[in-house]
Amino acid sequence: MLKSMTGYGRGEGTVGTRHIVFEIKSVNHKFFEVGSRVSRGYMFLEDRLKTYLHDRIGRGKLDVFLQIENLGESAVEVEINHSLAAGYYKAFAELQERYNLPDGPSLALLSRCPDVLTISKAPEDEEAVWRDVLEIAAPTVESFLHMRETEGARLKADIMGKAGHILSLVEQIEQLAPGTVADYRERLKNKIQELLDDSRFDEQRVLTEVAVFADKVAVDEETVRLRSHFAQMEKLVESDGPVGRKIDFLVQEMNREANTIGSKSQNTEIAYLVVEIKSEIEKIREQIQNIE
Repeated sequence: MLKSMTGYGRGEGTVGTRHIVFEIKSVNHKFFEVGSRVSRGYMFLEDRLKTYLHDRIGRGKLDVFLQIENLGESAVEVEINHSLAAGYYKAFAELQERYNLPDGPSLALLSRCPDVLTISKAPEDEEAVWRDVLEIAAPTVESFLHMRETEGARLKADIMGKAGHILSLVEQIEQLAPGTVADYRERLKNKIQELLDDSRFDEQRVLTEVAVFADKVAVDEETVRLRSHFAQMEKLVESDGPVGRKIDFLVQEMNREANTIGSKSQNTEIAYLVVEIKSEIEKIREQIQNIE
């Protein structure tokens, strides 16, 4: 199924004692790239998130926001730096003795000294946190993917519509091309008659000139390849997985064939048709820039 690289999803809810907000959005990009903002203290989730998303998304530039707020009482740990406290105590005692100060070092004074007491949050159960995050993230990602698929279906309809129009133009060229050779044969025959100024002329020479001209202006190989490229594209848009870069390559080949037809054309009407074909191919190229 064709997917767009543009999408958005947002989920929010409370799981256990955690209030979780998860947001994801994406735009087109050559590769898979993730930029994430995760609440402080939960950075251990970043790699898990990237792996989880990479398993489900082939291509695109993703911005992910994950906020986790613990609503329950957080367990904390208080650590004492005894060597630092001893150093402060000794320094304060020396100051008291040297300058004959009335008060010695107190508990209140030492507890206010930098880094004597270190307060930290108790380690989280990473597996439990990840399970809670998935309660919110999983349905949000599914909604995000559904949006990309919906946009992909719209892109597919638009691209195949343009492809159908191009093939109708190719058919017109195929119908006009033989007439170009017939017209040239008649013009050449008349020119030779004028030069000879009588009814006699070298029929074999005319046939030779017409054969050379027909070879130069023949576009059947190009139109056959164009049809083949569109048939391949039709298969790709029906296949699973990322196909944007493959279709982009096909579009380059389509444009190459159209340019060749244009350079060979000796017919004004065919030249106009080629211009329209190239215009439609360019529109397809613009659309596929957003296909995964």
